Order: sequence, then structure tokens, then C-alpha cells
Amino acid sequence: MSSTEHPLSRSTSATPRAVTFELVAGALCLVLAIALPAYASVYVLYMASLVAINAIATVGLNVTVGYTGLLSIGHSAFIGVGAYAAGLSMLHLGTPLFVNVVIGAVAAFSVGLIFGIPSLRIKGVYLAIATLAAQYSLYFLFQQWTSVTGGDRGISLPGTDLFGMGDTGFYYGVLLVALVLFVGARNLFRTRIGRSFIAVRERDYAAQVLGINVVRTKLLAFGIGAAFAGVSGALTAHFLRLVNPDQFTLTVSVFFLAAVVVGGRASILGSILGAAFMTLLPEVLREILSALPIQGQANVAGLLSPLREIIFGLLIIGFLMFEPRGLKGILDRLLGRRDSVAESEAE
Repeated sequence: MSSTEHPLSRSTSATPRAVTFELVAGALCLVLAIALPAYASVYVLYMASLVAINAIATVGLNVTVGYTGLLSIGHSAFIGVGAYAAGLSMLHLGTPLFVNVVIGAVAAFSVGLIFGIPSLRIKGVYLAIATLAAQYSLYFLFQQWTSVTGGDRGISLPGTDLFGMGDTGFYYGVLLVALVLFVGARNLFRTRIGRSFIAVRERDYAAQVLGINVVRTKLLAFGIGAAFAGVSGALTAHFLRLVNPDQFTLTVSVFFLAAVVVGGRASILGSILGAAFMTLLPEVLREILSALPIQGQANVAGLLSPLREIIFGLLIIGFLMFEPRGLKGILDRLLGRRDSVAESEAE
């Protein structure tokens, strides 16, 4: 990047062919997603719902990490806040799904603001350690506050019958929430607030000189990222009908961080691609291991857990070394997109 380049000038240019392809591909994916229950099995519907829920959390983490440059490795704790808030509201107040989604988002947003305070004074590895403390603090709270969270056993929830359509209705509910949030996140970065996130990521001192309130911007980035996680947590609570601390461990936070890296930082589409890839990868591995001459399903399950974590680590290292822009970068090259920043840096 040249010294005279403005922090907000980072953009990706697209050819008319690429724009047309994106519009057609987006419309086709939406039609296929709406029609999915008509031709897919219950298992496929289950995985599609899981991909959408994980994509919402990944988009939220990308707002904090990718767009604002604030490293966070405690994302699953914010998902847990949303899940418990939604679950307890459903159990004690009988609130419906969409109200619980809002409750989960508000609860996680509030907690995200609190744990975003360290970002005002520290950055990089030190901030990552601070968010790690948030991860363990909230996990400890989930585990030990047994009178509210149920401790290790967690809380069980009744099923959600949305639109009177059972699992299909829940799938459409998740799809609707995900679509609204994806469009909202995409449009956020066309606003002054979203551009201020990018400016702070590029050069926070320069952003302050330009009149951007860096303190408020960093806190807001943490809060919005956590709110997306809270929505994902609320949907997870309804989806699994169970909320317990083991769903919100450090491994889960690493999973979402890997999804951001693999999909592509600072990209909504990359977040969706990364979440889909990371969610479906264990299923692909299971099929591959099942096809190998291994005796018994227990051996397959025993191999899958460590193998999955090893592959997650290798994927992060591999994408950071060979394709820092992730799957979105590969897609951009296939569509003939040009990254103006990469070009200016090359010059």
C-alpha cells in the first residue's frame, strides 16, 4: 500500500461478468435453499440448518477480527451467552423463537461490550490473551452457576414448532434469520460505521486524526460481533434442545477462527464459505474413514476427533501461507476479480 493511500480506499473491483455471475449464483442458491425441504432428506436439512447457524457466528467473528482487526479467541463464550439467555427465556417466560433470538443478541452484545474494553488499550497477541480470559471466565460461569445454568448437565428445552411445520419450519426460520443478518452485515460496510471499522483496522491513529472515535468503534465492533454470536447461540439452543457448557469450549472458538481464515478475512461471502467448509469437513472425513478397512464404528469415531483437530490446524497454516484471502480469494481469481490493494502493493 502506498503511503498516500487512504485507509478507507481498500476495495475489490469486479468485472461485469463477475457481478452478473454473483447475482445469478446468489438467486440460484436462494431458490435451492427455499426448495431444499421438498427434495432433501432429514439429515441434509439438519446439516443445512447447522451450516446456516455456524455461518451467522462466523460472520460475527469476521466483523471483529477481519474487518476491525481485533483478534478474539473467545467467540464461543458469546455464543454460550446467547444460548443460555434464549434457553432460560424460553423455559421461564415461554417466549417464541424470534423473540429469543433478539434476547440472545442483546445479552451477547452487552457481554461483548464488557469484554471488548481491553481492546481499548492493548492489541495483537495481548488482546488475544485477554479474550482467552473471557473464554475461560464465561465457561466457568456456565459450569458453576448451577442454580441458573444447570451446571454440567445444562438445561433441556422443548421442541420448536415454527409455522406448524416441525423441523422444516425451523429450517425456514433459521434461513430467514441468516438471510436478514447476511444482508445487514454486507450493507453495514457501506455505511460510515462499517467504514470506520476498516479504518481502525488499517491505521487507528490515522482514523483518529480523521475524526473517527476509535474507542467507540472498537467497542461497537466487539459488541456487533458478539451479537451475531448471540443469535447463533439462541438458534443453537432451539436446534439442539439442550444447552450445556461443553458446547462452548475453546475448541469451538478455534473452529470459528479457522472458519474465518479458511473462508477469507473481511468478507461476508468468505465467512459463509468458511463456515460451510468447516461444518461439512467432519462429515466428509467420517465418510472417508468409514470407507477404509477399519474394524468397527468405535474406531472411526476414535480416529475422527483427533484427526479433525489436526486437519483444522493444518488448514489454518496452509491458508495463511499459500492463500491468505481464503476460499473467497480463490473464488475471486476464478471470477476474474482484481484486488486493488494487492495490485497497489505489488506496484
